[in-house]
Amino acid sequence: MLRFGIISTAKIGRDAVVPAIQDAENCVVAAVASRDLARARDMADRFSAPHAFGSYEEMLASDKIDAVYIPLPTSQHIEWAIKAADAGKHVLCEKPIALKAGEIDGLIAARDRNKVIISEAFMVTYAPVWRKVRSLIAEGAIGKLRHVQGVFTYFNRDPGNMRNIPELGGGGLPDIGVYPTISTRFSTGKEPLRIQAVTERDPEFGTDIYSSVKADFGDFELSFYISTQMANRQLMVFHGTEGFIEVKSPFNADRWGPEEIELSNRGHNQSTIFRFQDSRQYRKQAEAFARAAKGEQEEIVTLENSRLNQKVIDAIYRASEKDGWEPV
Repeated sequence: MLRFGIISTAKIGRDAVVPAIQDAENCVVAAVASRDLARARDMADRFSAPHAFGSYEEMLASDKIDAVYIPLPTSQHIEWAIKAADAGKHVLCEKPIALKAGEIDGLIAARDRNKVIISEAFMVTYAPVWRKVRSLIAEGAIGKLRHVQGVFTYFNRDPGNMRNIPELGGGGLPDIGVYPTISTRFSTGKEPLRIQAVTERDPEFGTDIYSSVKADFGDFELSFYISTQMANRQLMVFHGTEGFIEVKSPFNADRWGPEEIELSNRGHNQSTIFRFQDSRQYRKQAEAFARAAKGEQEEIVTLENSRLNQKVIDAIYRASEKDGWEPV
């Protein structure tokens, strides 16, 4: 069993990832660390973890864990991922793992010198839904892919929420813009060449709250919009010459709706629905990461992949400051 230590008691960890680690077949939550020992102890008790630490450093120095999961504010991801790697721990870090593509170079160096695994927690790449989308496109189920359309929105104007605090790495693109990007890249195996974008910032928070993006992949285009201040919506559509695929609950399938894909033919008079009952994408992520950390062959999100994804987000920000195309 791969023994995880959890750095911080953040909500995403408590509600989604930590329960999935405990549910997994090949890993376990062994410790929780917080700058408040009482909070660490409370969360450790909740998940039956035997150890609690009153500092991150103390847990990293411990021989009670093999790996860490990091759900800290985005601005702290690089710092603590490198510290964990230098302590000889494998690292599963919440997305986005960085705020600039160039920052990931330091993580790659830390990974290589310590011979550990560092992976960004893009749970969608482990979901059976997205693996099915990838296989349908590869086998020509929709003919030649011409256009991908996406949307991911929610409404949050809480001034105390890290998503609305620039200094903590807040903003719509780091939080949810990464999802249409990673899912399109994952499903097609292609990289965008250039970007057009419009981005709006909140006058009070200073964070980006809306972006409309067009990405040229050469053979097809991706267009998507995201917002942190619009009514909740999620959808991804892959449109080809012979049909199209609708991913009904593409990103938060466990909370948003059914894990379901609909494949429609060109005449739109025949469709096939693929359902995935309780596919547990967070659990599959934990299990795949644990196998990779044990040296087994496993498809995980590499830092090289993360760097490519962040390059797209960087290009979207640059494109938002100009008219016309911006190279990725």
